[in-house]
Amino acid sequence: MKTILRAALAACALATGATAALAQPAYPGGPVTLVVPFAAGSGTDSVARAVASGLAARLKQPVIVDNKPGANAQVAAQFVAKAKPDGYTLFMTTNTSHSANPALYKSLKYDPIKDFTPVARVGELPFALAVHPSLPARTLAELLDYARAHPGKLSYATPNSTSLVAMESIKHIAKVDIVGIPYKSSPQAMTDLVGGQVQVYVADLGSGMGMLKTDKVRTLGITTAQPTALLPGAPPIGQTVKGFDLTSWNGIFGPAGLPPAVVQRLNTELQAVLADKDLQDKLAQIGFQVWPSKTPEEFAQYVAGQLTHWRTLIQQAGIQPE
Repeated sequence: MKTILRAALAACALATGATAALAQPAYPGGPVTLVVPFAAGSGTDSVARAVASGLAARLKQPVIVDNKPGANAQVAAQFVAKAKPDGYTLFMTTNTSHSANPALYKSLKYDPIKDFTPVARVGELPFALAVHPSLPARTLAELLDYARAHPGKLSYATPNSTSLVAMESIKHIAKVDIVGIPYKSSPQAMTDLVGGQVQVYVADLGSGMGMLKTDKVRTLGITTAQPTALLPGAPPIGQTVKGFDLTSWNGIFGPAGLPPAVVQRLNTELQAVLADKDLQDKLAQIGFQVWPSKTPEEFAQYVAGQLTHWRTLIQQAGIQPE
């Protein structure tokens, strides 16, 4: 009798579990929001919109880009960290929120490791150092010589951590005094460089490519280790500033506690989206190199390593946390 009862209970449990599984709605059952920590028109925004379009086609649900700029990506990071971990709120962010901010600020209201679930790295976005054409410098070496001869007289725009850390690293290694001016968005920083309100700007190719190819600014170098055909004649900054080593990456996260099945579904679909040659070509036109991680675990390890690397860069540049 006891054996029969145990068997009946076990069958009941299996049936209940199966019913619960069937009751779980298929993911996604509605629109997905992709939060971007920078303004519309920024490099990250351009990449996010291209990826969102491809992801929506594969998920068969809308993927809505939601720009939440402010506080050097902190506004968006805090929003996503507090979101329900159900896969309907995702975060396309960069080294700004997840590599640099922990060393740039004395306190953050989010933890880049504990408060997020890594889904997939998307790629890297080169930056280029440009100056206003009124400056006599036609090479990076000449710009550094001019800055040494005019300490504190030049200013540079800093709308994000990559621009900030790149310029502060250059200043530290080359021993020059150029004043940083904070900006809320990359497009506004480029507008003021063109207008001469600032004389130097390390701009992301995503938002700055249009101007970087004109005579309204003069491009003197790029942050990547190798030259790029997108900006012919622009040499790597590291060729002039020995020891300069900076990579701007971006990737997609969810809030901490994202269900493994959702993470795997998103990662699988993103791999397919990023493997599309048309998407790669489209993103290459704005200077973005698709460079996906193979697994969420690989991306998590990369994020942890970059957190250490950027902390070292920031400390070596002598940047004091705010």
